[in-house]
Amino acid sequence: MTFEVGETRDIIRILVLLSVKKDCECEPEPLRKKIEHFIGCPRCVEPEEFEHALKDLSNDGLIKRSDGKIVLTEKGYYLSEELKNLLFKDEPVLEVVAGLTDGSITALIVTLSTFLAGLSSGLTVFTAALTLSAVSMTNFSSFILGGKTEDLADLISLKNLMEYSVNGIEDGKERDKSLMLLKSLFSVLKKEISKSNLFSAILCGVTTFLSGIVPISLFVLLPPPFGIIASLVFVGIVVGIFLARYRSKKMKVRWRVTLVETVVLVMISVVIALLVGGVA
Repeated sequence: MTFEVGETRDIIRILVLLSVKKDCECEPEPLRKKIEHFIGCPRCVEPEEFEHALKDLSNDGLIKRSDGKIVLTEKGYYLSEELKNLLFKDEPVLEVVAGLTDGSITALIVTLSTFLAGLSSGLTVFTAALTLSAVSMTNFSSFILGGKTEDLADLISLKNLMEYSVNGIEDGKERDKSLMLLKSLFSVLKKEISKSNLFSAILCGVTTFLSGIVPISLFVLLPPPFGIIASLVFVGIVVGIFLARYRSKKMKVRWRVTLVETVVLVMISVVIALLVGGVA
């Protein structure tokens, strides 16, 4: 099975994979109506075409049909999740990485600069709160504006590619039906991406603040030299374990590679910031 959208059934197959959840047994007719409701287009999915699409999915090993019910196979579930990540932008990988990185860098800069300058605890708390709030809100604003713009631009490009493929259908009636299905599908995707972007932006802002405020709190609350040691250890754990392993998992590369890359980039950023601050 390929996912080149060349006919109406191709679109229906995608809609089925998007609509059926893991370990959920669905009956064909309620599923067909659910898809029509999902895309907000009643009577767009004809029973005959829907049945053909189900047969294709079954032949390709993406669904199982037992006692008249439809269940995703392991292969089908994997493909379903990949489609959701592509179309819905469900997995906020960039936001988590940015939040952990920015929060850790901010914490290191604030902690080391106040430690070297010998600032009081009160001034340290004020500086940390102001800096972290600014960085968190900047990340939130950047991702809710830039992320939404980028995701919708990608969605429009994908829609144009699919429409170009569908326009090659010779049967005018089927071509119009396919174009209408695509239009309905992408209208829904646009709304879902807007929701996803809001969640991702909030997640990035919160992750930035939390990954920064914890080490700074350790530095302020614990007596010297335990405060600075605990703060640096915490940042090391976040950067060396959580951030590096998370990137390794998502990039499908060895953990040691992402660990070295992550640590080097964070240290370079901190050193440059401290040097600029020292010169100023």
